[in-house]
Amino acid sequence: MKRTLTLLLIALLAAAPAFSQEPPKREFRGAWLHIVGNQRIKTLTREQIQDWFTATLDALEAQGCNAVIFQVRPQADAFYASELEPWTRFLTGEQGKAPDPFWDPLQFMIDECHARGMELHAWLNPYRVTSNDREQLHPDHLYFKKPEIFKRYGRQLYFDPGEPESVAHTVRVIADIVSRYDVDAIHFDDYFYPYPEKFEEFHDDASFTKYGAAQGFEYWQKGDWRRHNVETLIHAVNDTIKALKPWVRFGISPFGIHRNLKDTPDGSGSATNGLSNYEELFADVPAWAEKGYIDYIVPQLYWRIGHPAADYDVLIHWWNDKNYKGQLYIGQSIGTFSEPDLDNPAITQTARKMQLVRELPNVDGNVWWPGWSLAESRGFNLADSLRLVYQKHPALIPAYTDLDAVAPDPVASIHASHREISWKPQPTDDVLQQPHFYVVYRFANGEAIDLSDSRHIVKITRDTHYRPAEKHKGHYQYVITVVDKCWNESKESKIIKW
Repeated sequence: MKRTLTLLLIALLAAAPAFSQEPPKREFRGAWLHIVGNQRIKTLTREQIQDWFTATLDALEAQGCNAVIFQVRPQADAFYASELEPWTRFLTGEQGKAPDPFWDPLQFMIDECHARGMELHAWLNPYRVTSNDREQLHPDHLYFKKPEIFKRYGRQLYFDPGEPESVAHTVRVIADIVSRYDVDAIHFDDYFYPYPEKFEEFHDDASFTKYGAAQGFEYWQKGDWRRHNVETLIHAVNDTIKALKPWVRFGISPFGIHRNLKDTPDGSGSATNGLSNYEELFADVPAWAEKGYIDYIVPQLYWRIGHPAADYDVLIHWWNDKNYKGQLYIGQSIGTFSEPDLDNPAITQTARKMQLVRELPNVDGNVWWPGWSLAESRGFNLADSLRLVYQKHPALIPAYTDLDAVAPDPVASIHASHREISWKPQPTDDVLQQPHFYVVYRFANGEAIDLSDSRHIVKITRDTHYRPAEKHKGHYQYVITVVDKCWNESKESKIIKW
């Protein structure tokens, strides 16, 4: 086994350009864990689900991930305990049916992520209600109380984004989550107005007639009105989050093409030829970033390098070069990493894609899709590439200095016993400066303390103690830092030799 791993590492390093040998200290490394359409969960017991979830998190942690984007509201229902919406069908097989014995999957995942030094971003779909016309809604669903704010389109049911109550209800749901759970962020994906159905228009004439003129839109400005509706939701969600907990971020993962060059007379679009967030989904994500309504963007660049209609290389440069406010992470489809490299078909596109992420100055990390498959290493060795090369050292999430740029105080005291190193934080009433995680660094005896080098990070933890391996005793020196809720880092503690 050891020889096999050595040969694998040699092969990976041979395919990786020099840039990748030492991963950066700060990089967002997320993984999407989806619930919608997941037919496995409902067949398992509580213990089996929890075992599967913890095994998934263990694998993602081993692969260097530091955040999980966990779907908690797939279809105007809840993968957590809610008094506003029914339990999701994807947990028990029946919408509105609570788990028995009772447990709360969201709270479970928050606790398990934080115990591993990882963030939990709660992922919600704001408008989708059903995925097909065979799904039954629970009698207590909002649809039966206010059917006028819903629209059928194709085989699916959606909230009408033009109805103010659609916005108000979604905001209530998010306020409930943020106020009751220790989530690190709220996350929306690419579903705003529905993806277009062939030969069918989304039937929102009634709400346009009811509200459009009063909101300042002429009959020929329906597209602008729809974009206004979505922006109204985004603005309200962000204001609500920040009023409750200013450190909780709000992120959007749009379809990878904002606008095509052919649709932008000013030449601002990308050199692509595909569906457009702006034209078809009525989501002006860059505008939300520039106005400070969102904290990060994760465009879904699910194509290969060289794709004729949506080239990954073209799109990652487009998003990087625009340099919108907030942080930019790249939504990565793990399947495309097995595509052959254009210059050297004997290797995959993994090295080139990671080189682009690491070398483009405004790209702050990746989010991997689908996270379940990455954790199970299904069909491709990307998991090994991450674990052994690209994410082989822990990484801090880039600091959200637009929300808070003040570094927390270092630990108040630190000491070593014969078995472990332990420390105490500085007390503070400022929630933004309270410890979110602690970072444990290890250096050889006599080596200069350099916090910029990720090779020295051995643990990111919520514990106030760390137990080094016995074989290290007498050979190393350790320091501890504090990171706050926006990932600002304190100065190091005094040196502990162990």
